[in-house]
Amino acid sequence: MHPCFFKDLGPISISTIQRNIECDTHNIDNDVTFLSFTGINDLKKNELSFLSDSEYSDNINYPSGTIICTNSIRDRLKEKNALIVVNDFQSAVSTVSKMFYRSLTSNEIEELDSPKIQSGCNIATTATIENGSIIGKNVKIGHGSVIGYNCVIGDDVTIDNNTVITNSIIAEHVHIGRNVSIGQHGFGFAIHNKSNVRTFHKGRVILQAGVNIGSNCSIDRGSFSDTCIGENTFFDNLCHIAHNVVVGNNCIFAGMTGIAGSTNIGDNVMAGGQTGIAGHLNIGNNVKIAAQSGVLNDIQDNSSVMGHPAINKYKYIKNYKKNYA
Repeated sequence: MHPCFFKDLGPISISTIQRNIECDTHNIDNDVTFLSFTGINDLKKNELSFLSDSEYSDNINYPSGTIICTNSIRDRLKEKNALIVVNDFQSAVSTVSKMFYRSLTSNEIEELDSPKIQSGCNIATTATIENGSIIGKNVKIGHGSVIGYNCVIGDDVTIDNNTVITNSIIAEHVHIGRNVSIGQHGFGFAIHNKSNVRTFHKGRVILQAGVNIGSNCSIDRGSFSDTCIGENTFFDNLCHIAHNVVVGNNCIFAGMTGIAGSTNIGDNVMAGGQTGIAGHLNIGNNVKIAAQSGVLNDIQDNSSVMGHPAINKYKYIKNYKKNYA
């Protein structure tokens, strides 16, 4: 069984949803209930998901569950899906997410099993390991570090001082520097002038074998999917990886790199310091990104880019020489 980091409040009836958000419905019976609220790629019958205008594509055959969407998508999907149509899309998603899920209370955490710690571990006396966690063999955890409830830490992992890990599964031979934050709530919310509404993030952070995370990095957990870092990928100090980001194997990111939410990065990617990668992009395999580049568009396999916006390296150098040489 996968470790769970949230309380599931479902099933939720359509009538309860209608009382909490302003909406119209199409192809939905009055007595229907939804078992869960999930990402569009995982949607199944009797479940509820969401689809924004920017993510919609005519080329995709969306699953048969119920979808929260705007009026602009309704006309394209109403013959195929059950729909909950809203005017304020972000506010509706944020509100519904908190109807289905919440974090565990302190009393619920106390009721979990005591931490399981395998042999050969070196855990500082000032470190905190919460209930439900599983710590593998030969793990080192430094002073002031916190391992949150139900986390899984693999064999031969090193966690330096003052690092906080929650909502995470970490494989073997991972090194995590000091003052790192892994698994906190991502930067997802509905914007309102007086009171922004946060979207509950039920996803996890997964670090695969051999990952290295430098000091003062921050890795957000996923919203409705997982944030995942592939095998033998190294992050320098002061990097930020946002929610739902997926990074492949054998990648290297120099200091102060930032990757925005829901971007997918392939294998063997290298990025120089202070690189910024925008959200919802696809970066191919064997890509090289020069320092201080701003990546605003997808990048194909085997490309080398630089500049802001990042373009082909040789085209950038040619333009630079033309204008400044």
